[in-house]
Amino acid sequence: MRNQKPDFLPKCSATSIGSLPFVDPTEAVKQVFKHCLDIPFWPQLPKRSWKEGMLFQFIENLNFLSLDNQSVVLRADYNQRLEQFFEAVIKRDLDYFAISSEYAAGLRTYLDFLNKEKPKAKFLKGQITGPFTFGSQIKASNGNSLLFDSQLLDAVVVGLALKAAWQVKEFKRLGLPAIIFIDEPYLACFGSGFTAVNRQDVIDIINRLIEQINQPDCLVGLHCCSNTDWSVILETNIDIVSFDAFSYMERFILYPEELKRFLARGGSIAWGIVPTSEFNSKITVDELVGKYKDGLRILEQKGLDPKQICEKSLITPSCGLGSLTEVTAKAILGLLNDVSTHLKQEFSFPITRV
Repeated sequence: MRNQKPDFLPKCSATSIGSLPFVDPTEAVKQVFKHCLDIPFWPQLPKRSWKEGMLFQFIENLNFLSLDNQSVVLRADYNQRLEQFFEAVIKRDLDYFAISSEYAAGLRTYLDFLNKEKPKAKFLKGQITGPFTFGSQIKASNGNSLLFDSQLLDAVVVGLALKAAWQVKEFKRLGLPAIIFIDEPYLACFGSGFTAVNRQDVIDIINRLIEQINQPDCLVGLHCCSNTDWSVILETNIDIVSFDAFSYMERFILYPEELKRFLARGGSIAWGIVPTSEFNSKITVDELVGKYKDGLRILEQKGLDPKQICEKSLITPSCGLGSLTEVTAKAILGLLNDVSTHLKQEFSFPITRV
């Protein structure tokens, strides 16, 4: 049984996917709270250290894995180690699954800033690498990815879920509800001949991960930075679906009936309307606002309520910013804030001021 979810009407508030290109965590956190006041996120900093990359950042105390020359490998004695691992799982020892500053300097700086400054945030956003993306990059002893080994995949799912639950616990100490995004670029492969999972696998595994997080005052989102079969994601128990609205708007809105059911059960949509890899300085607020409203109009024509969609909309970049330059990242975050503010003004939603 899942704990009670918090009420969530983001009303075009801004947040971001997770990664930023800064090396200094203090500067990264400063940019977060400058541009994402309602739903600040802790910044992942892959340029600070390779340990902050998607595959490495969440491996601490997944004791059946180890690092070898900046690669994650399965330990030879993983069977024995899994016994110890699942003991911590059964005890639900969240501190065992803590994420240290060595692997996430931005997270500690973010928590310290919140504790000291007490900004006017409404939700706090964290993230984990999704189990499909994580498992696809690690080989079992037979040479196949962990996605083909049900025991190891289950360990990955529960390990990542409890790392998410540890983040929620830390956020609760600050008195604020949490949003955890599952970052799943691997699901862009779903439906092709290159994927090891089928439709029911995706639904079952995402639902199991959400169930394992199982924290009150927590919403769970899923971000895929490319296109996927969104009908599958909308069928899971996810609370927020995050998609690249700049490049894949027309493909996401192919599922109006699934979207209706998703919104009716309380789901929200994170519109990645601000481009990242396709960003250039000529892109304007009006252009991106127009693109968002075009999506609304098409969904209204398909029988969805545009007012309901607006109330349940988050505005984000299309993907993480970690591979960009600092100058470009600042420009994208500034554009993100401007688009969010414009939409809030247009739809008469409240605007949070510093």
